[in-house]
Amino acid sequence: MQRLKEVGLVLRAGEIVGVAGVSGNGQSELMDVLSGLLTPNQGQLQLLNNLFESPNWPDPSQARNLGLAHVPEDRHARALVMAFAAWESAVLGYDDLPDYASHGWMNHTHMRQATANMMEQFDVRPRDTELVSSKFSGGNQQKLVLARELGRAPKVLLVGQPTRGVDIGAIEFIYAQLRKLRQAGCAILLVSSELDEILALADRVLVMNQGRVTGELPIAECTESALGLLMTGGPT
Repeated sequence: MQRLKEVGLVLRAGEIVGVAGVSGNGQSELMDVLSGLLTPNQGQLQLLNNLFESPNWPDPSQARNLGLAHVPEDRHARALVMAFAAWESAVLGYDDLPDYASHGWMNHTHMRQATANMMEQFDVRPRDTELVSSKFSGGNQQKLVLARELGRAPKVLLVGQPTRGVDIGAIEFIYAQLRKLRQAGCAILLVSSELDEILALADRVLVMNQGRVTGELPIAECTESALGLLMTGGPT
């Protein structure tokens, strides 16, 4: 079944682009394609100065090495290994970096120290690098994922449902980190089922319906009625 149809978008440095729409209209597939988890049947992707065409699509490791970070929508299924200690989850996908490995050998001491630093910077509680990932609250699990993905100053960030299952205090912290990254020049694509969240963070909003982008609005023009019409596939 075709889930994305002629989708085109541009992300610019120093802005947050929100993707709104009723869940199940292609937002998840869009994130998977852009992150390299799925290869589209056809299409092009320009990531900084690198151009890719299907079927020679970048995999997640290639995309990461080019400066793209990804915070998945489902942190339990895709961002953490719940049975792993915090320090193991905190280096997932980055464990082959020179900071963590040399000549094929992983340096667990450096990994633990890096995780301790992440926990301090992103206020992950408790600050226990050995605690099993499943034992942290939802907000602290999410902050650990954000610390891993944001901590290396990505050029592009894909972030899905950043505050799902997160308490109010952690929501404000996460919003502040995303705004800080935008100010640093990162291009951020935000997918959220919470319209209030998109309106609070985005500079532009794309709306998806049935696998298509049905419209784009600057944040100043994003009224509930205008977005509602686009979500149902109608004109603004």
